[in-house]
Amino acid sequence: MENAQISLQSVDALTITILVDNLTDVFMPDEGPARRHPLTSPTAARHPAVTFEEGEVVEQLRGEHGFSALLTVTRGDRSRRVLFDTGVSPDGLVSNMRMLDLVPGDVEAIVCSHGHFDHTAGLDGFIRAVGRANIPVLIHPEFWTRRRLTLPGREPWELPTTSRSALQGAGFEIVEDRQPSFLLDGSLLVTGEIDRTTDFEIGFPLQEALRATSWQPDPLVLDDQGLVLDVRDRGLVVLTGCGHAGIVNTVRHARRLTGQDRIYAIIGGFHLSGPLFEPQIPAVCAAFTDFAPDLIVATHCTGWRAIHRIASAFPNAFVPSCVGTRLEL
Repeated sequence: MENAQISLQSVDALTITILVDNLTDVFMPDEGPARRHPLTSPTAARHPAVTFEEGEVVEQLRGEHGFSALLTVTRGDRSRRVLFDTGVSPDGLVSNMRMLDLVPGDVEAIVCSHGHFDHTAGLDGFIRAVGRANIPVLIHPEFWTRRRLTLPGREPWELPTTSRSALQGAGFEIVEDRQPSFLLDGSLLVTGEIDRTTDFEIGFPLQEALRATSWQPDPLVLDDQGLVLDVRDRGLVVLTGCGHAGIVNTVRHARRLTGQDRIYAIIGGFHLSGPLFEPQIPAVCAAFTDFAPDLIVATHCTGWRAIHRIASAFPNAFVPSCVGTRLEL
């Protein structure tokens, strides 16, 4: 796929708040641009718990196998908010937003990185929190594809699929595009379909898609897309959900689209967990050396072996993630 170079407007400041991630850690300290949610909050809800003398326990942030991030994008004196993915449970996203004193109704648009349910199920709770949404949801056309996983030694498992009619019925404006597109007056770039240029990033070989009346191999996950922003005087921020397209492919794609080489931050899921994907780790680290980012924040599906290797290889750039982390860029 060939793309003409496009003009991405710089932003003055960017805050990325991790709303859903696999890990919650109330003792994780502030580090670099990362600010953590405090152990206790005066606005935290309390739940009845008969096993305690006080009869209640304080609500905590939820960790779950999924991803969601809130982007607060500032240009001049105006800040705007976009939600990237929504997590794996109907209520986890909204519960964590409430804990972080964030208002779902402030969200101006939602971008879904791809159609897997661990990135989309929180739309249910979001709809219940805001009522009729009346905001755009940006997706790739393959987002609606019925899919299943073919795990060795097990029966195929069909993944839950988001309902188009349910989203439209909630008032969302569904925006489908394979090509790159902009939000926020040209300051937030949705990559669209990502060029696959590396010879080591293998997509998702375990996946099949229902095409017409039969299940067919679907390793490419063509709907996988990321977000790109240019923070003034610092460089590109590349944000992925799972990175099924390959985190290296994604960053290279962002460079080609924008014509900018300087990478400030690489943030999100890199999908390097498990025996199928861990062999990619050395090549990914080699590519990161070339990218030379100031900040690496690996989330969700990156995997503990990859996280340890990246943290060791890039000690000055790596910052661990947990639910409630606020990255002030």
